[in-house]
Amino acid sequence: MRPAGTTPPSRRDVMDDYEAGQWAVHFEDKEPEDLLEWAFDRFGEQRLALISSFQAEASVLIDMAWRINPRVRVVTVDTGRLPQETYELIDRVRDHYGITVEVVMPDPVLIGRMVQRHGINLFYKDVNLRLLCCHLRKVLPLQGVLDHLDAWVTGLRRAQWATRANIRKVEIDHDHGGLVKLNPLADWSDDDVWDYIRQNGVPYHALYDRGYTSIGCAPCTRPVEPGADPRSGRWWWEKDAPKECGMHCPIETGGFEHEVEAILGHDLGGQLSG
Repeated sequence: MRPAGTTPPSRRDVMDDYEAGQWAVHFEDKEPEDLLEWAFDRFGEQRLALISSFQAEASVLIDMAWRINPRVRVVTVDTGRLPQETYELIDRVRDHYGITVEVVMPDPVLIGRMVQRHGINLFYKDVNLRLLCCHLRKVLPLQGVLDHLDAWVTGLRRAQWATRANIRKVEIDHDHGGLVKLNPLADWSDDDVWDYIRQNGVPYHALYDRGYTSIGCAPCTRPVEPGADPRSGRWWWEKDAPKECGMHCPIETGGFEHEVEAILGHDLGGQLSG
């Protein structure tokens, strides 16, 4: 496992919004592999990483990227509450492709403070507490990785949720300090994803065969009925709340910020971005 922080912090001067917009237009009608090949050439192997939660889209991207460059960096955040099937898939991916999967984890001290203050399953009590849990278990560990990159690859698709409808294939991620964010599958449908997985024998998450359509932490994910919104199995007990954890868009509620500050023990400053 290559720990986060083995390269110096990113320069973050690799691209501006104008250039990103030009590349987004250029790659809009291109295949995902075209964008990935360009990304390896533009950013190199160490400054570019595929951030994976091991959902179906990430499985596709790992396979594509590995075929282009077997030394692709694959990074995942282990929140400490993942389903056993996710850990099994990580090992299957390692064996199948012969790659290292870099696993980063949340700060145990912060998690301990949160649990002592609000309990193990705090996320069921209040949206602000759910966002607090996501922030400490997902967003902060991810930020520690992104601080050392110039570009990251995600499996975001426009069809996944309303907050993702306008994503471009090449963006400047101002929520994470201005690095480049690449979404090669932005224009893909569910059928596109699963056709690729089946045609190429790609290892995928076992929970998809049990009715899951979006997979996160075990306590916060459940299967859905056929035809239901794919994200409806995430945080299903919440009403009119964002189906996001904060990794891909900033979420600010007031109460959420107060709780994070209480756990961290100081003013957040810019830490809530992301």
